[in-house]
Amino acid sequence: MRRVPVAILGATGMVGQRLITLLRSHPWFEVGLLAASERSAGKRYDAACAWHLPGEPFAGVGDRLVHACDPDTLTAAAGSPGLAISALDTGAALEHERAFARAGWGVISNASAHRMDADVPLIVPEINADHLELVGRQGTPGGVVTNPNCTSMPVVLALKPLQDAFGLEAVTVASYQAVSGAGYPGESAWDMIGNVRPHPGNEEIKLAEEPQKILGTLGPDGIVPADFALSARCVRVPVADGHLVAVHVRTRDAVSPDDALACMTAWQPDLGLPSAPRPLLVHRTERDRPSPRFDADTGQGMAVSLGRVEACPVMGLKFFALAHNTVRGAAGAALLNAELWRRARGEGNP
Repeated sequence: MRRVPVAILGATGMVGQRLITLLRSHPWFEVGLLAASERSAGKRYDAACAWHLPGEPFAGVGDRLVHACDPDTLTAAAGSPGLAISALDTGAALEHERAFARAGWGVISNASAHRMDADVPLIVPEINADHLELVGRQGTPGGVVTNPNCTSMPVVLALKPLQDAFGLEAVTVASYQAVSGAGYPGESAWDMIGNVRPHPGNEEIKLAEEPQKILGTLGPDGIVPADFALSARCVRVPVADGHLVAVHVRTRDAVSPDDALACMTAWQPDLGLPSAPRPLLVHRTERDRPSPRFDADTGQGMAVSLGRVEACPVMGLKFFALAHNTVRGAAGAALLNAELWRRARGEGNP
């Protein structure tokens, strides 16, 4: 069966590279056009970037031409607007993503540029697939859909079943974030070797505001945010892949650790999409798990690992959650949203 070509915007970066590896064996989609900045446009892909992932360098597309990240250029090359997954940085995403949507492209974005825009859905398909309806309010032939920050991802996936069953009143999160989350070259070795760095950019702002939009409800005037408070502290640690978060939760209705764990592990939305993991939330019983080295690749990097679900004398409940930050938290999240987009438009499997 013919697979659907997907344009990758920002193909030379770490998330773009991860997308190329995921698309290589995807049952619905394949790598289509590659696009990047003007300094890369016109070059072969293997000349435009240095490959930083395991496996075959450039994942079989090293001889492809890199195009300018411009909707007219890509539309002419493709023959018509299509589906694009954006791995652009924030500045480039602000410049290009809405322009692609105006040109008729469906833009599935991993960038933070438009996540909090009132007319742009911030989608985790297991949680809020209905928010995709916001695209119709953008007033463009195409549309922009976003996925959340890589640290928000394990938090919201773990909180959703608790929200539904017991309600949420307040949440605190402390993150231990892998260096791959900073892209390449990312953090200085001087800052990271033998050290942890409690700074990571504006991650705390994203983590403090994105969950309420994701866990909110779609109304006639847009998303009504979930009404719980969230306080975040984010720290970069010398780990390659896998963001670990320590979550403390005050639920509206009291819940025991055993009942909370049973609720979380039983929660399994049936999406029927190729990238959706089963099971979604995986409990590790070992006291020293989940850990990035052993658990980041659970569910081919798309599942969230849980551990140490225990009573908290201050908040009521505490636990650890871990997700692969460049798969479930970035490229894989965008790919899952692309699958949801295609099905929502009635296009189904290729």
